[in-house]
Amino acid sequence: MKLQRNLEVLKMGVVNYVEALKLQERLAAERKAGKIPDTVLSLQHPPTYTIGKRRTYHNLLVSEDDLKTMGAELHCTERGGDITFHGPRQAILYPIISLRNIGFGARNYVEGLESTMIDLASLYGVRARPGNACETGVWVGNKKIGAIGVRISSGITSHGLAFNIDPDLNYFEHIVPCGIADKGVTSLRIESEMDLPPDEAIHEQLINCFAKLFQFTDVKWK
Repeated sequence: MKLQRNLEVLKMGVVNYVEALKLQERLAAERKAGKIPDTVLSLQHPPTYTIGKRRTYHNLLVSEDDLKTMGAELHCTERGGDITFHGPRQAILYPIISLRNIGFGARNYVEGLESTMIDLASLYGVRARPGNACETGVWVGNKKIGAIGVRISSGITSHGLAFNIDPDLNYFEHIVPCGIADKGVTSLRIESEMDLPPDEAIHEQLINCFAKLFQFTDVKWK
């Protein structure tokens, strides 16, 4: 008999980064206490740069005043990974799940997030791949299409992945994306020869890829 695994999906639209971070922290505490099921936040952010816990400010190529002029925010986080950009036309997933309950270790979890984005890209005829050694995320050739930065505390995950549907790639010119120099950034719009559906449909497909890969049997949308 197949074990039933429930996943609750919160579809949130465009959400300020700090607001999303506070929600993740609250939900992670509730998941740790067993008060909520495994949950994933599906959203986008206004233009935002985030730096991981190693605080690699040297990979930000402009001043914070310049960021304000551009209308972008900068936030430090406790996730892994380096600096990255979040913005409109990106599909972001923040899973708040118990790795112990689903039998995944940290490495398998990150590989699962990579496979989630690879599976989504394949729906649109795009051949994506995991990064090589020291290259996090998901790539098409030598260009990055999806970023990963996670936090795991007491077996509960937060933060997650960002997949480029059709963001303004000019924002990436102001950073060394994920700390990897001499590599480009791309998007599904650029790489696919297919007409893309509305972003909301792609967000849903990404969640379905995630749920299938992590073997959730019952997905409830909110």
